[in-house]
Amino acid sequence: MTDRIEYLIFIFFSFLFKLIGIRSSRKISSVLAFIFFYIIPVRKDTTIENIARAFPEYSEGRVRKIAYGSYKSFAVALIEILFIPWMKREEVEKAVKCSNLDFVLKKYNEKKGILLISAHFGNWEYMAVSIGAQLKIPLYVVVKPQRNIFVTGWLDRMRTLWGNKIVPLGISIRQIYKELKDKNIIAMVADQRGPAEGIRVNFFGRRTSVYPGPAILALKTGCPILYGISVRQPDFSYRTEFYEISTDNLPADEEEKIIEVNQRMFDYLESCVRKYPEQWLWQHKRWKY
Repeated sequence: MTDRIEYLIFIFFSFLFKLIGIRSSRKISSVLAFIFFYIIPVRKDTTIENIARAFPEYSEGRVRKIAYGSYKSFAVALIEILFIPWMKREEVEKAVKCSNLDFVLKKYNEKKGILLISAHFGNWEYMAVSIGAQLKIPLYVVVKPQRNIFVTGWLDRMRTLWGNKIVPLGISIRQIYKELKDKNIIAMVADQRGPAEGIRVNFFGRRTSVYPGPAILALKTGCPILYGISVRQPDFSYRTEFYEISTDNLPADEEEKIIEVNQRMFDYLESCVRKYPEQWLWQHKRWKY
């Protein structure tokens, strides 16, 4: 029953945002950020602690400003995600302006498959639907099912409106491997905290557990890793440029190869977060262990 009620609330806001329009809806982000940062704090302490660890040179006031900005950024992304089903294809294609989409097409035409990597930054859902629509090539998007199965179903329908396919996280790695071997494009966010026993890389000067999957897939299949971050602009459009993670000059040891590729991925992510810290999702326990 709880799941159904949550889902009805979810749908209510989607229809509400349709009625008032996306521009007016985005203004609600300030209200949501204020509520969940000041009135009903959700992971506020974790957020502030993460930012303070990442930027030890920043004052308490600057850390809190970034933290509040992160809540507002997430609120904007959530509102935009709820509005996606009401967008026209032309609007979806224009949502994310990619400066080197031809580079992605060039890599696709090499027929090695592609790993498109992103992060919980800006609006990662916009990124997937917009790039897939612009390429007119389906992205096989790896997603983590939500606790609420009804919300998961809604999100998956939204993600596939313009041709993308869903690969549930946790499904056999063989399906992802097969899609890459079939020269398809796999898209995933890859900034989550890895398991306690996982491999570690340096991230903001700290040893950080990460998932090795993307690196392993790239090394086994020979597909390129293209990293794209959606950066929100003042007019609420998004810009991205795909950066290829080099797999040249790797160590001879297989495990060290995996660690090095992951290190290069997280070096790139860190460079983006340092430029736009408010647009990254700081709310999870990044350095839990």
